[in-house]
Amino acid sequence: MSDLSVESNPWETLSTREAYANPWIRVREDQVINPSGGPGIYGVVEYKNRAVGVVPIDDEGFTWLVGQWRYCHESYEWEIPEGGCPAGETPAECARRELREETGISAALIEPLMTGIQLSNSTTNEVCDLFVARQLTFGTASPEETEKLNVKRLPLSEAIAMAKDGRIKDSPSVLALLRLDCA
Repeated sequence: MSDLSVESNPWETLSTREAYANPWIRVREDQVINPSGGPGIYGVVEYKNRAVGVVPIDDEGFTWLVGQWRYCHESYEWEIPEGGCPAGETPAECARRELREETGISAALIEPLMTGIQLSNSTTNEVCDLFVARQLTFGTASPEETEKLNVKRLPLSEAIAMAKDGRIKDSPSVLALLRLDCA
C-alpha cells in the first residue's frame, strides 16, 4: 500500500528569469537545487488563463464536438468545446461563453464534472475545469479569429467511443467523456 502523506518540497529555487511571454503564456527558467542536492534548471510554462471544457448533452442523448486544426501537433482534432478562462470570469461563465462562441449553443444548466485537473504538471501550471451543459437552445456560433471550426452533432456514446479508441486525443475532452462514461 502506498503512503499518501504529504511530503515537504525537496526543491530549492535559487533564481527565476522570464524567458518569454505573450498574452496567453509566460515561460520561466529557474535555477534550482534538485532533490538530490545538485544544481540544475527547471523550465515552467505558466498559463495566464484557466482551461475550461464543456460537454453539451441534449434531451435525446446527443452531444457536439468541435473540429479544428491544432498547430502544435500539425493535425486535425475533434474536441469538446473549450477555451481559456481569464481573471474576472468564473469557470462556469467561461463554459457558457465558449459553448455559445464555438457552437452557437446556450445552456440553461451548467454542472461541474471535474475541477482543478492538472494537464501537464511536470512542465506547466495549467489547470482545467470540466462541465456538462444541459437544457440547450440553439443559435449561431461566433468563433474567434484564430479558430476555423467545424461542429459535429453525434450520439454521446459515439463521442465516448472516440475518446476510448484514440480518435479524440485532447486530454480535457478525453477526461470529460470518460468521466461521463463512468457516471
